[in-house]
Amino acid sequence: MADRDVPLDCVIAGGGPAGVVAGLLLARAGLRVTVLEKHLDFLRDFRGDTVHASTLALIERLGLGPAFRRLPHRDADRLVMELDDGAFTLADFAHLPGAFHHISLVPQWDLLDLLATEASRWPGFTLRQGWEVTGLLFGEAPGGDASGGGASGGEGAGRVEGVVARDTDGVTHEVRARLTIGADGRGSRVREAAGLPVRSFGTPIDVLWFRLPLAAGDPENVTIRVSAGAMAVLIRRETHWQCGLLVPKGQAQQLLEPAGGGVPLGERLGRLEPWLAERARALRPADAHLLDVRLDRLRRWSRPGLLCIGDAAHAMSPVAGVGINLAVQDAVATVNRVAAPLRAGRDVRDVDALLAGVQRRRRLPTLVTQGLQRQVHARLLAPVTSAATGTAAPVPGVLRVVGRTPWLQRRLGRVVAIGLRPEVPSSPVVAPLR
Repeated sequence: MADRDVPLDCVIAGGGPAGVVAGLLLARAGLRVTVLEKHLDFLRDFRGDTVHASTLALIERLGLGPAFRRLPHRDADRLVMELDDGAFTLADFAHLPGAFHHISLVPQWDLLDLLATEASRWPGFTLRQGWEVTGLLFGEAPGGDASGGGASGGEGAGRVEGVVARDTDGVTHEVRARLTIGADGRGSRVREAAGLPVRSFGTPIDVLWFRLPLAAGDPENVTIRVSAGAMAVLIRRETHWQCGLLVPKGQAQQLLEPAGGGVPLGERLGRLEPWLAERARALRPADAHLLDVRLDRLRRWSRPGLLCIGDAAHAMSPVAGVGINLAVQDAVATVNRVAAPLRAGRDVRDVDALLAGVQRRRRLPTLVTQGLQRQVHARLLAPVTSAATGTAAPVPGVLRVVGRTPWLQRRLGRVVAIGLRPEVPSSPVVAPLR
């Protein structure tokens, strides 16, 4: 089945933070934009739920601050690291510049529902849930050959002219647009179909995520618990603890189904945090969700007619939880460049010329953030989680230096909560509300 109406201004693959924010901002600028999300709703557990200060500022600028504050959330003005001999502040958000001196922990489905509801008030916005992008539509290649339906692609194909998507009934649709944005995450079908070259970095860890119930007297802070041979992240939610146990890459199954006297998941967490031991003993393998940690980036984010942003352009490690923030900033930078020429009806080649500028604009934050994450992987996570191989190293002394140095805590707070080169929307609000 083909939708052969007048092409949209933009079609976006992926209804995560990058895709929904880009769709909302483009619709506010008076453009026709459709976001395609393969799931029927936003209810996926164990997604990144940190909303950082620069994203909070964007939400306030969009007039959504009061509605956001009504969502179930917890604010954190610092990140705490707990070692065997005590706890200290790792990142201090209380001294951030601007109006927000904290990060917020909000279920991502609530945040996406809020943004999508706001976007739906604008006549040019459409969200199609249950539509999975399976390929790209290509125009004529330089040699004159055309390849459509997403059957082929790569460097030799022509300009991207939209996507091929399959709905929940198995019906295939062609959605044509002047610009296609790939915001479909770390396993992006869009970037694969486009043949964009990827540079991958090895990671020493995976993460097992699971829930544990709250109890009276539990700590209030987001805590990173580190010991020689084990590390966990504990995020207090409204009704439960969201827990992440870091494990050496590829060894999660040994914790879920230990053999030969291995230590099971619940017992390992209980040894790390004795106050959780009783609750952790009830964990079953089916309760844990494996995050296959990846760290990579595209060498080139765009080709004619297409731009990738967020994890589709640069998959981030969960270190510091900055992936959502970077994805949202990518979306703002994209709309700042393409909204005006798309609205003016400029030739698609004029729009294509702007796409590489998004990568140039967002290159520094991406490189610096991934560089810092690689250092954390090598100097902290790999040594600390290596107990499963019997070679656990002591906790690096640099952590104790941070614990004694308030200006370092504030500096880390700014890097985490604001990042490098925060973006401010510049596209006008020109469309009437429904």
